[in-house]
Amino acid sequence: MLGSIGIGQDAVSVYRAMFAEPRAGVSDLGHLLGWPVERVRAALDELARLSLVRRSWEQPEKLVLVRPEFGLQSLLWQQEADLLERQQQLANARSAITRLISEFEESHRIRIAMDIEQLHGIDAIRLRIEEFAHECRHSVWTFADGGAQTQDNLEASLPLDRMLLERGIELRDIYLDSVMNDAKTLRHILRLADLGARIRTVPTLPTRMVLFDRTIALIPTDPDDSAASALVLRGSGAVTALLSLYEYVWGEASPLGSRAPRGRHGLSAQEQAVVNLLAEGSTDETIARRLGVSVRTARRITADLSRRLGARSRFQAGVLATALGWIDTSSLDGATEGEDVI
Repeated sequence: MLGSIGIGQDAVSVYRAMFAEPRAGVSDLGHLLGWPVERVRAALDELARLSLVRRSWEQPEKLVLVRPEFGLQSLLWQQEADLLERQQQLANARSAITRLISEFEESHRIRIAMDIEQLHGIDAIRLRIEEFAHECRHSVWTFADGGAQTQDNLEASLPLDRMLLERGIELRDIYLDSVMNDAKTLRHILRLADLGARIRTVPTLPTRMVLFDRTIALIPTDPDDSAASALVLRGSGAVTALLSLYEYVWGEASPLGSRAPRGRHGLSAQEQAVVNLLAEGSTDETIARRLGVSVRTARRITADLSRRLGARSRFQAGVLATALGWIDTSSLDGATEGEDVI
């Protein structure tokens, strides 16, 4: 029982032995308890620290008992004082927690009331995605641009996607065609498809985007750096426009595992996108970013198209493509690069 006020069992045993033999020295106490001297000394040091024994005035090399009604009562009072202080600390902490919860709820209420909310940094963006995913009731639709997805992005999204699908939420993802060439991203996509996600691919995407329940949109502030900041949109006008954009791209996209038919000029969907970009004067670096491929791959596709057009330069390729009617005016522009976080 004395352990509850900070006295160890060895100290209690020596203390009681000293009741019976007040004049016993260290060796005597060791013989009485059947302990080695070192163990007795350690127990006496503890008793001295707790002010339950003190040095003898007559024989300073010896320790004598402090009367229990003084020593133990003083120790109990100290424990009670410590307990009262701890209770006060807990009460203060409880008040601080209550204030923080109130501040968070007020901040959350204000954010929900705003049509536009800006998020800064990858942590803030991913935290909002987690919040929206848990609050979602019907659907989550995404534009997953940037080509091959980063390992961090895949690891962050898989648990949320699995949770959404297990809850019966409709999950639609549109990726770039180029992800079919990245084994890591393709494994991730196939896993989602097995869990019930609906997945399609397109040559290019206008931006990275997530739509929650057709009422909330999350888009990067800077399409070239989606990890830096993002906007949360709730206004019906903006979200309705983005929903229409998504539905259009979804209708033009190819189901996972299928190949889009070639156009009337024998161009694949990816080649058609490159032709359009050449006509706009895009560089190889821009084309690579838009397709989600390496610059080397973009140059190879551009060179092949130039050869088929009989063009000697990029500029001439764009002019000839326009003159021959190879330009698809219905294609959508847009690109992102940098770390994918939305």
